[in-house]
Amino acid sequence: MNTFCLEVSGPFACFTRPEMKVERVSYDVITPSAARSVFEAILWKPQIRWRITRIEVLNPIRWINLRRNEVGAVVSTRNVQQAMNAGSGYLGLDIEDERQQRAGLFLRDAAYRLHAELALSPKANDPLVKYTEMFTRRAAKGQCVNQPYLGCREFAADFRLVAASAAERPAIDETRDLGWMLHDLDFTDPCAPQPRFFRAEMKNGVILVPDFETGEVKS
Repeated sequence: MNTFCLEVSGPFACFTRPEMKVERVSYDVITPSAARSVFEAILWKPQIRWRITRIEVLNPIRWINLRRNEVGAVVSTRNVQQAMNAGSGYLGLDIEDERQQRAGLFLRDAAYRLHAELALSPKANDPLVKYTEMFTRRAAKGQCVNQPYLGCREFAADFRLVAASAAERPAIDETRDLGWMLHDLDFTDPCAPQPRFFRAEMKNGVILVPDFETGEVKS
């Protein structure tokens, strides 16, 4: 089987709407790209691809307003290139000079059941079963390459592998139109990835995610 299910949860989550330029405002639920990153945090290889097919919302959608300190600058690519060429260099930032406070509208007590398909990339040489067994073993033991998170890295997520979702608690009994939501980034041009969106509808707590290559996903 190349389909897997994870239950993820955390006290806070923020899946930032790209149209909000200053303050961080989260989507109502986890986006497919954020869900994909959870699976990739457990197992990622250049030979495999994850495709999110279904998102189940397990807790009622609740909000919280927070104000946080953020760094308002990034290290310049020029300085990085110079350090790479020289073999050493200073790439630090003075937090006191670059610190800024931002308000945010975040989710609280978030919990989801994420369903995904594992597929091989066109250049893969190994059989798919190698990676399905690898993921099953790692997820069952709670192992990961890096800590999964819910939108922002400071919002760490707990996860567990779900063997039979039918035996688990049901999704919330709520239906609503979530509007246009970020599906994922199109990396056809690696230097300028483009966002792609889909019309998200939650029916009885379940969101069906269309394939990235279908006409339902638009720029």
